[in-house]
Amino acid sequence: MIETFLALPCGVKLPNRLAKSALSEQLGTIGSHAPDERLVRLYRRWAQGGSGLLVTGNVMVDRRALGEPANVVVEDDRDLEALAAWAAAAKSEGAVAIVQVNHPGRQSPRTLSPRPVAPSAIGLKGMGGAFAVPRELTVEEIADLVRRYAETARVCVAAGFDGVQLHGAHGYLISQFLSPLANQRTDRYGGSAENRRRFLMELVAATRAAIGEDKVLSVKLNSADFQRGGFTEDESILVAKALEEAGVDLLEISGGTYEVGAMMGVTQRESTRQREAYFLEFAERLRGQVSLPLMVTGGFRTAAAMSAAIESGAVDVIGLGRPLAVDPDFPRLLLAGKSSEVANIAPRSVGIRKLDAMAEVVWYTTQLWRMGRGLEPAVTKSSLVGVGEYVVKSQVPAVLRGMAGQLPVLGARWR
Repeated sequence: MIETFLALPCGVKLPNRLAKSALSEQLGTIGSHAPDERLVRLYRRWAQGGSGLLVTGNVMVDRRALGEPANVVVEDDRDLEALAAWAAAAKSEGAVAIVQVNHPGRQSPRTLSPRPVAPSAIGLKGMGGAFAVPRELTVEEIADLVRRYAETARVCVAAGFDGVQLHGAHGYLISQFLSPLANQRTDRYGGSAENRRRFLMELVAATRAAIGEDKVLSVKLNSADFQRGGFTEDESILVAKALEEAGVDLLEISGGTYEVGAMMGVTQRESTRQREAYFLEFAERLRGQVSLPLMVTGGFRTAAAMSAAIESGAVDVIGLGRPLAVDPDFPRLLLAGKSSEVANIAPRSVGIRKLDAMAEVVWYTTQLWRMGRGLEPAVTKSSLVGVGEYVVKSQVPAVLRGMAGQLPVLGARWR
């Protein structure tokens, strides 16, 4: 069933059930945050790999609020030509391509945002001071953010993308509004579960109005935050029901935040690891409550597990992230019956336990950079070399940006 097409409620058809899920490429230009030829090369390579759906990494709605130094930012039409080249490359082999639209909220490093914004003035815990305590958004600023998300979506669709995905997971701004730990507002955007999801529902309505009824509107949602007193599975189900009623076309299930990295398998039980997919059990529970198409990302490694998930009816789309960073042809080979398991996904270590999880993320990011340069992944590349490359190309510019924080382009921030 993996090879069968899937018709989404908006009418768009995915040619198969395999999706390249969002990975933060960090391939925007420093300073101007425009997409460039590296993203075109990367997505042309992934298009050749055979996935039915390609979801881009973070595209931010405000250049004053970045998750990483080289995020692409879309605020208006200024980079429409570059966006069009990116969209054309992603769709060049028949895949549906959508843009992940995001705002980091409090998950913006201190080097990029000395004073980030969030639903409430509550900082991240256990992050070693890397993130500043945020300032609480005003109601007027929330309205402006709704406008920004919708405008970003409009521009991306005008450039040729088939739709967008609102990133409501992993502790970013939408996820912060949903969490009773991060959102302690007392106005209409806080308190009850209904109030805490108001921001997301306003974004869904505004985005749909901006892109039209025939374009893909997806949401990425946490199954839970995996924090005591945080966003729970029961509440996630309520949000999913509201999203279905609002006409969302595809719901991707994930989990965790920067504080608790469930999306990287950090908190998963051994029984879950044996079934491969991190959030499959929640998807099975959710399927009994909603009928909209569901996508699960995280942990899938074998054709058998992917096929079983689809055939069970709990999942409609299989999301693949890291596997396609090291084996971009895996979907095509799987669909042709020439591959049954993702290779080269062994844990990457630098020999320091507290740094290994981050080093692993960095190693995969540098594989994307290789493909952006027109090279193939280098699976034998050491983790230490990857960390070194990442520091030089990503973190050094971030520090310099922080030092130059008063410059109009590099240091603009919330007042």
